[in-house]
Amino acid sequence: MNEFTSWLASRTLKEQITNPNIEVGEHSYYSGFYHGKSFEEQAVRYLLGDSSTRDIWEAGVYGEVDKLIIGKFCSIASGACFMLAGNQGHRIDWISTFPFSNEVFGDGVKSGFERAGDTVIGNDVWIGSEAMIMPGVQIGDGAVIGARAVITKDVEPYTLVVGHNKVIRKRFDDAAIDKLLQMKWWDWPMDKLKLAMPILCSGDIAKFTKLR
Repeated sequence: MNEFTSWLASRTLKEQITNPNIEVGEHSYYSGFYHGKSFEEQAVRYLLGDSSTRDIWEAGVYGEVDKLIIGKFCSIASGACFMLAGNQGHRIDWISTFPFSNEVFGDGVKSGFERAGDTVIGNDVWIGSEAMIMPGVQIGDGAVIGARAVITKDVEPYTLVVGHNKVIRKRFDDAAIDKLLQMKWWDWPMDKLKLAMPILCSGDIAKFTKLR
């Protein structure tokens, strides 16, 4: 059964997140009609604390893990994927990348797992369909990630990125971006946001900054 009634439908992340290692801000949503599953089922990979590993996580076997942190007012399209859990024990600097187990290969086995750090998505970020965000990446406020992009390194605020980390351009000039980052409109109370809507839904940054 499809979690979404049509491609026009979306669900806010806060109403569906159950994994304790995912943090999400207000109003951010996932629109997953074309893949038919909820955000956690489709978009979040290899993160302890999900339905298949909740017992292991609650038992405290693995200790602290990298988290997925998503800000406010983010738009995430169908099939986007967030890869978590660092390198999964596959060390490319060792002779073998295979994650050997002590049970099979004895006490000489070393753990190859390395944390990549939290994956952090800023506020007002738009992530296109089937984009893949790799472990430990930080995406700045206001950034746009194109459909099927593969993001392996940090993205600066208000930057358009497609393909394999290919920067197309900044959405606005540096001065405008600095002003927007200082204003942090996503933290405004609802009554202030409602009054700002006519300008927020425009490209008039000069006028917008006068609302402070």
